[in-house]
Amino acid sequence: MRFTKFGKALSMGALSAGLVFGVTSCVQSYTVGFLYVTGTVTASTGSNGIISGYKIDHNTGKLTAINGLPVSSGGANPVRAVLALGSRFVYVLNRGASAAGSGNCYGTSTNECENANITEFAVGGNGVLTAQETFYTQGSNPFRMTLDSTGNYLLVLDHDAPSTALCSAMFSMTTCGDITVFKIDSTTGRLTLVENTAESSSTASTVTYFPVPGDPVDFVLAGSTLLTLYGPPAIPNAYPYTGGTTVWPYTYSSGNGQLTVTSSGSQVLNTTQVPVTDARALVYSSSVLYVLDNDSGSTTYNNATTSYNSKIIPYQLSNNTLSIEPSGIIPDSPTLGNPITLMVDAKSKYLYVANQGNQVTGNNPESGIAAYFITTSPSYQTSFVSGQPFGSGSGPQCIVEDPSDQFVFEVNQYDSTITGRVLDPDSGALNDMRSTETYTLDGPPTWCLVDGRTS
Repeated sequence: MRFTKFGKALSMGALSAGLVFGVTSCVQSYTVGFLYVTGTVTASTGSNGIISGYKIDHNTGKLTAINGLPVSSGGANPVRAVLALGSRFVYVLNRGASAAGSGNCYGTSTNECENANITEFAVGGNGVLTAQETFYTQGSNPFRMTLDSTGNYLLVLDHDAPSTALCSAMFSMTTCGDITVFKIDSTTGRLTLVENTAESSSTASTVTYFPVPGDPVDFVLAGSTLLTLYGPPAIPNAYPYTGGTTVWPYTYSSGNGQLTVTSSGSQVLNTTQVPVTDARALVYSSSVLYVLDNDSGSTTYNNATTSYNSKIIPYQLSNNTLSIEPSGIIPDSPTLGNPITLMVDAKSKYLYVANQGNQVTGNNPESGIAAYFITTSPSYQTSFVSGQPFGSGSGPQCIVEDPSDQFVFEVNQYDSTITGRVLDPDSGALNDMRSTETYTLDGPPTWCLVDGRTS
C-alpha cells in the first residue's frame, strides 16, 4: 500500500504522539500513600478533634485532600493515632478535656481529662475513614499509644492508674500511672482488655492494667522490653508531661500481651557524666534507644567536652539494662529550641529531631529539623547532616517519612500547616519540593501518620 505525502505526515504525527504518550505514561503520577493528621478544629480544645487526610503523589510529594475528610476524631484532644491489621484500621487516642473545656488536663480531680477514649476507624480503599467503635482505657489521662511488632496488641499509657493500691507495693509511691493492653480482633478490629494475670493472681481479683511509676512521660517497645520514661515534672500540672529522668522496664510477650516485672528494676538515666533532667521522648530503632532531653549545659564524656541547648542520648539495651553508646551525648542543633520528637529514617541511616521553638505563629527561628548521619561501623557515631537545620513551619509537632522513602512531612502546631521536603538518600538532606504549595489545616495539628496501603 502506498501513502500520500499527507498520509505519511499523518502517520508520523500519530507515531510521535504515541511515543510522547508512552514516555509521559512512564512518569505518570499516582498515589503512593496517605498522610493522616489529627488536630483540633479551633485553638480551643473543648470540642471534638478532627482527622484530615491527604493523598501523596509518588513523583512530586504533592498532597491532595482526600474526599470525605476531615472527619471527627470521636472525642476531644486527639494526641496519637496508629494503623493496624494491614492498614485496615486506624485507632485514634482522644485525651479528652477538663470540666472547664481545657486540653491542659491532669490529675484525678476537676482538672482530669474527661470523656477520653480510643476511636476505631475503618480505612477505605480511597483513604476515607469511617468511624466504628469506641473503647476506653482503665486509668485516667491517656496520652501515649503504640502497637506491638505483631500488630495484634494495642498498648496505651495512662498518666494516672485507676487505683493506688498497687503503687506502694511496686514502687513505694502514693500514685502511679498504668498501661492498658488491648487484644485486636483480626477481623473486626474490635479491642478486648488483656488481664494482668500476675497481679490478678496475687490480689485474688481481676486486674486489667499494668502499673508504672508515677509521673510517666513516654513509653516505647524495644524488642521484648517495654520501657516507661518517668520523673518529677519540669513543669508541674501541665501537658505535655515533662521531667523524665528514669526508665521502668517490663518484659513484654507478643504472644499474649503480658507485661512482666523484670529483676533489673528501674534505671536512672541522670548521671554526673550524662545529665538527664527533662527527657521528653523515647524512640527505638535498630537496637538503639534514643532519649530526647530538653535541658541545656555542658559535660565531659570520654575525655570530650560537649555543650548543648538540648540533646539526644543513644543507649544499647541488653537484658533490660541500658548502657550509653560510646558516642555519648549528641547535641541538638544550637540554633533550635524545645525539641519534641525524633524520627529515624526507614533505612536507619539518618536521625531527625523536630524542634518546636517559641510558641509563636509566623517566623519562628527556633523551629526546625536537626539532622544527623548515623554510622554503625566500626562503632556507633553521629554527625550533623550538611545544610541542617532544615526549615519547617512554626512549632513542628510530628515528623514522618512517606511509604516510598522519598519525602518527609511534618505538621506544625503554632501555624496549623504541613511542611513537605524531599529526602536525599545519599546525604540525608531535606530539600525543598518542586511544589511550593503551603498546606493549611483546620486548626492546630497534634499528630501524623502515613499509610502505604492505597487499595
